[in-house]
Amino acid sequence: MKTFVMAMLMMVSSMAVAKDPVYTSTFSNTALGGFDAVSYFDNSPPVRGDKAYAHEYQGATWLFNSEANRAAFAASPARYAPQYGGYCAWAAAQGYTASGDPMQYSLVDGRLYLNYNASVKRNWETDIPGNIKAADANWPGLLN
Repeated sequence: MKTFVMAMLMMVSSMAVAKDPVYTSTFSNTALGGFDAVSYFDNSPPVRGDKAYAHEYQGATWLFNSEANRAAFAASPARYAPQYGGYCAWAAAQGYTASGDPMQYSLVDGRLYLNYNASVKRNWETDIPGNIKAADANWPGLLN
């Protein structure tokens, strides 16, 4: 199964080569699929943002569900933005990019990590410290 997942991620990453520091879908410039980045840190499921509380950061539009959350993000975006620009953290650890699913996330030491899907997230969880170390070494060189 792990081989299949790796093959699928390699195929996905070769179809959509990372060029931007923040992952957004092909048809949108919205980060995190429109979810409020600050809401991940509220000990509850993340919530969708609203265009009324938009903020531009690293070439993407980030949406928030309140002015307070938008202001918190604007004051410290690195604190709330997902690691590796919202690309799949496990893929980054393996040396390539794949999209990150905003609902397949982990909070580790106060940082937000996304994964491609639930199966990939399970792979990520087998060695989170090792995967973070590998992804940190690979990032941001994967964007070239």
